[in-house]
Amino acid sequence: MTTTAITAPPPEKASARTRAGGGLWRAVRGNRKAMAGAVILLIFTVVAAFPGLFTSVDHPDEANFAPRLDPSTAHLLGTTALGQDIYSQLVYGTRESLVIAVVAGALATVLSVIVGVSAAYLGGIADDLLSLLTNVVLVIPAFPLVIILAKYAGKGSLTVILAVLVLTGWSYGANQLRAQALSLRNRDFLESARVRGERRSYIIVFEVLPTMTSLIVANFLGAALYSVLSAAGLQFLGLGDPNSQSWGTMLYWAQNQQALQTGTPLWSIAPGLCVALLGVAFALVNYAFDEIGNPALRPVRRRRKGA
Repeated sequence: MTTTAITAPPPEKASARTRAGGGLWRAVRGNRKAMAGAVILLIFTVVAAFPGLFTSVDHPDEANFAPRLDPSTAHLLGTTALGQDIYSQLVYGTRESLVIAVVAGALATVLSVIVGVSAAYLGGIADDLLSLLTNVVLVIPAFPLVIILAKYAGKGSLTVILAVLVLTGWSYGANQLRAQALSLRNRDFLESARVRGERRSYIIVFEVLPTMTSLIVANFLGAALYSVLSAAGLQFLGLGDPNSQSWGTMLYWAQNQQALQTGTPLWSIAPGLCVALLGVAFALVNYAFDEIGNPALRPVRRRRKGA
């Protein structure tokens, strides 16, 4: 009877996995804000993957047109002071902005999981050291630190921007994941795994992390939102590659050429709106994962008559 009790699927772990997987689509579908965010993200993804479907200009950096043209059917958002099509720059800039959000968000989340979950599960000195490191990074003002790191690491490289965003964007998630992992450390299904003689790495990867899926994804969305806004800020300040195609670089050149003062406001407004819209999309999708992680946030739905 003892052997059967240990090897049987732990009910609370199975329930948590079911909520994480099956509850995801249900939460997105049942939440209008989350659905709106998912649709916006899908549109940006399609534009980033197939820019040629949305513009006939193959090289948006080349000055092939007259400068400062007003919006028209030929140039939907007009042209820049250098004679470039603004709309095509906006379309091609989607890819780098989205890549920064996804890659930096994913790497920061992985670092958060490694530090936060390891600290909670290992305990003792390891917990003290990792928690100290997390708290030190957490209390440092993020954006000034991003600017300093980017300045000394050398501007221009996308790799440098990604590294800076990852190094400054993991601490908040690590703190949340550590708290969640601490609440799971003494659950029955983890005790069963220890009794079976499973290794610590196996328990963390295959027993602890699946029960924290919704929180991990929520942290990824938060890290992606932070990365989008911070990367745009860095590029606007001239700390990115001025020859790259991104919304932040568009803002840099628009500011450099005084777009608002010289009659080409769409050169500044369009990329700014796209940065804001992408950030809003990540925030809206996060609503769904908040509902999964915290059932008290779920809206009360009216029961159908006769149900």
